[in-house]
Amino acid sequence: MPASAIITSALPYANGEIHLGHIASTYLPADIFTRFLRLKGVEAYHICASDDFGTPILIKAEKEGKKPEDYVAHWNRRDAEDFAAAGISFDLFYRTSSPENVKFVQDVFKKLRQNDHIYEHDVVQFYCEFDDKFLPDRYVVGKCPFCGADNQYSDLCEKCGRVPDEILEPKCAICGRSPVKKQSTHYFFKLSNFSQELKKWLSENARLQTDVKNYVINWINEGLQDWDITRDLSWGVPIPLDEAKGKVFYGWFDNHLCYISTAAKLIEEKGGDGKKFWNGSDIYHFIGKDIVYHHYLFLPAMRMGINREYKLPDYIPTRGHLMLQNQKISKSRNWYIGLRDFVSAFNPDYLRFYMASIVTYSQDDLNFDFDAFAEKINNELIANVGNFVNRALSFTQKSFAGRVPEAGTLAQDDSEIKDAVAAAVKETGELLSANETDRALRRILALSNQLNQYFQKKKPWSEKDAAAATLYVAVNAARSLAILLAPFIPFSAEKMWSQLGLQGSVHKQSWDSAGQFAILAGHALGRVEPLFKKLEAKEIEEQKAKLGRK
Repeated sequence: MPASAIITSALPYANGEIHLGHIASTYLPADIFTRFLRLKGVEAYHICASDDFGTPILIKAEKEGKKPEDYVAHWNRRDAEDFAAAGISFDLFYRTSSPENVKFVQDVFKKLRQNDHIYEHDVVQFYCEFDDKFLPDRYVVGKCPFCGADNQYSDLCEKCGRVPDEILEPKCAICGRSPVKKQSTHYFFKLSNFSQELKKWLSENARLQTDVKNYVINWINEGLQDWDITRDLSWGVPIPLDEAKGKVFYGWFDNHLCYISTAAKLIEEKGGDGKKFWNGSDIYHFIGKDIVYHHYLFLPAMRMGINREYKLPDYIPTRGHLMLQNQKISKSRNWYIGLRDFVSAFNPDYLRFYMASIVTYSQDDLNFDFDAFAEKINNELIANVGNFVNRALSFTQKSFAGRVPEAGTLAQDDSEIKDAVAAAVKETGELLSANETDRALRRILALSNQLNQYFQKKKPWSEKDAAAATLYVAVNAARSLAILLAPFIPFSAEKMWSQLGLQGSVHKQSWDSAGQFAILAGHALGRVEPLFKKLEAKEIEEQKAKLGRK
């Protein structure tokens, strides 16, 4: 375990609600991992920000008659509220339009320019005569020159993940007309300067996913193109040069620098040195596979270009996309589920539990299926975890007036459970350290299943002589489960802690203490009641019926 860590999640674009597709690959795995690190005693901070700049935001703000800064402020607040409702906690959820980030971005640009990594170049770019404006990348769509996919953005093919040099069959995304080309002076970052240094870094960093590294190295071998980092726009971080009036930085230049500026603000508000803390910590960037190019090439090259003043990431956990009922998520077809709507209909821990169980540490796409969701909640969370905890506490309440009995000498099968708990804590911790979220959850469920079998075999309701030892073991094992499950289902784990009658918060405990039986004889339990409510077929069918409706 590192002494300290900074965990970042890819920045949500500030022009619409967070939906389940956002949660699966990035925010939930990062939140689970951060919560685990804290339980392990690591000084860990999870930071994020709304991505505030770009033409889509400018146009939407205009349509709604709002200033762009007011428009993004609304979505920044809304996103923060929605994340919190799902138990996804950030130590700071900031914004790319913050004064700290604007200043930091401009300073980085100046340093890159001083180090001869920036040059000016006249470019011919798309201009829509109908809309009377230069068209940034997200407002030019066409065919990807690499894989042939239609309706792709000119700066990113969402199908193959490459950044096209020039999109084929371009159309204006605003009006659908074919744009013309006009000349404009832009500033370029010499990405090609860093080919060998990037290749060396990728090859030597054993902490990065091998499959991702391999195809990024192939991109380097094919030749890296220098990167146009400016746009003719009114909304963005201004270029700090007198001769560049009316130009701003491309969003991908400023937004991942916000990882650093946000972390620095947080640490400095705590009285620390932001740069020193960053460079002395393990750095994790959690992303989806659609932004690999930016995080494995642009981001490290920019840090190399300022002489690694801020260290490169140690880990870039990269995961696939989420499908919904085996179809691609699409807001335009209303084939998506807003996070706010989902946690209003269901316990947020149900979403976290299901997602954690299906999110693999790979680029494989996932599928949210309502029937599978209900089955996992009812048969694994409730019938397995909830059943054991409720039986252990209820029998103690009923048979021993809510106080943990004196165990006496433990029988062999009691001691075996104690050993099984300790083994599960160790193995689950190893899996979470390796970012194997789904496998870690399965290991906890295997322990819970073993505890159910133990309880059923011991029959404390009829085997009176052994009941005291059984319930002593069971209550302590329930405490262990609460700590193990705290990163996954934080609200429910806190309820378990309260029902166990334990002081403080489960989230302030030590992970390793979960391997110990720390509840002593005579301890009084809290109020015991069922932790979960079964999902009924009717409510699942109601949710499915909403999909695709306008």
